[in-house]
Amino acid sequence: MVEQSAVLGVVLVALGMVLSPGPNMMYLVSRSTSQGRRAGIISLAGVAAGFLVYLVGANLGLAVLFTAFPGLLTAIRIAGALYLLWLAWKTLKPGGASVFAAREIPPDSPRRLFLMGLMTNLLNPKIALLYISIIPQFVDLDRGNVLLQGIILGCVQVAVALLVNLSIVVAAGGIASFLATRPSWLRLQRLTMGSLLAALAIGLAFS
Repeated sequence: MVEQSAVLGVVLVALGMVLSPGPNMMYLVSRSTSQGRRAGIISLAGVAAGFLVYLVGANLGLAVLFTAFPGLLTAIRIAGALYLLWLAWKTLKPGGASVFAAREIPPDSPRRLFLMGLMTNLLNPKIALLYISIIPQFVDLDRGNVLLQGIILGCVQVAVALLVNLSIVVAAGGIASFLATRPSWLRLQRLTMGSLLAALAIGLAFS
């Protein structure tokens, strides 16, 4: 139903995006470093719920749309490539602050942690464009059920994002301490992630 190359492509895109600083990472790291791992995990549960909302909503609408207008996939591919290039520039440009910088944040209740994680993800333009502009281009109209393909590829993205974010939540305190005294490592992280995003953008544009 879904080609291995499509799954690999989604995995690479998901890795590039989840490892680049954004609202989700900033929120999860800030809660984990200020309120502990439990708070980070509860916040991550809210983020996961947001992914599921996007996954179901986007695929139900896009399945009908792509069947009616197959040529729309080309426009979406170009839009997705341009967005990845923009994200690569934001990652590589000088002057950005580390998401692992220590911050003083008042503690929140578990309910508020979950809801804030949910809303952070739902209002995250990176995730919205991921489901609207990038993942759909890996759907092959010649391989059958468009809706099922979209859901499978979306689940791959969610799995990658949650595994990486969980690792970040667990290691946030140690990473923050490590990078606080080693700015060169932060520059290396930005260079690596930015280059990966740029390479993915070029590959998508000419695929």
